[in-house]
Amino acid sequence: MVTETALARAKVNLCLHVTGQRADGYHLLDSLVVFAGTGDQITVSPADRLSLRITGPQAANLPVSDDNLVLRAARLFGDLGAQITLDKHLPIASGIGGGSADAAATLKALSRLWGLELPNAAQVLGLGADVPVCLAGHSARIQGVGEQVTELPHPLPTAWMVLVNPGVAVSTPMVFRGLENRNNAPMPAQLPKFTDLAAFAAFLAAQRNDLEPPALAIAPMIGTVKQALAAQKGCYLARMSGSGATCFALFATEYAANMAAQTITQMYPSWWVQSASMVD
Repeated sequence: MVTETALARAKVNLCLHVTGQRADGYHLLDSLVVFAGTGDQITVSPADRLSLRITGPQAANLPVSDDNLVLRAARLFGDLGAQITLDKHLPIASGIGGGSADAAATLKALSRLWGLELPNAAQVLGLGADVPVCLAGHSARIQGVGEQVTELPHPLPTAWMVLVNPGVAVSTPMVFRGLENRNNAPMPAQLPKFTDLAAFAAFLAAQRNDLEPPALAIAPMIGTVKQALAAQKGCYLARMSGSGATCFALFATEYAANMAAQTITQMYPSWWVQSASMVD
């Protein structure tokens, strides 16, 4: 049987500035996004009708429903049949774009399976603000409501990441509702060339995640996660990703990241902890 697979990498917001709000309620963002070398996997094969099966360690937290982003993405191609399997490894509602990455991977896999062009930009954006950058699949600057995906002018330094989620699902709409200020400063118009990870981390430290304070108010455990990451040897930066509750830390080597992940897992065995490369 013909099958196609696509990796749905975790999306990490290294910084996220909320710079305004449109009349329709959508927030304007300015964010630096990278991907991690870990994620979910989508497998598709021909079938008479469209169906979804969810497997993997996070499957119990995501029951199959008709409004799953994977199925919504598949329907953009029309009334076609396919058996879709989502092997779910990323925690849900966790600020690392799991659902959006799954949708983007579904679009890629089905496009190859059916030999069809990808849906247009407006349709892709209609699935969610993170889907366009997940479809691009490379580090980028995200602006507007997510539709402006700009490739970075220079390659980023090599780095490894540790991603940690304490098992707390955070509602993105609730986080945005908790914002005190919706008109914050963006990143510099021109991003510099970073000579090494230390320079890159210093730049990021001068930026922000404007969603972190309201997310902390909803889930104070996020503060504990950040502290645990920041305390690890070799950590250059620890911050919350997206709307939370997943936090990340940057490390210079795979060894340092793996050691940090092992230490945190020993300290908090119920947390989801993953070390991975930072994919430029």
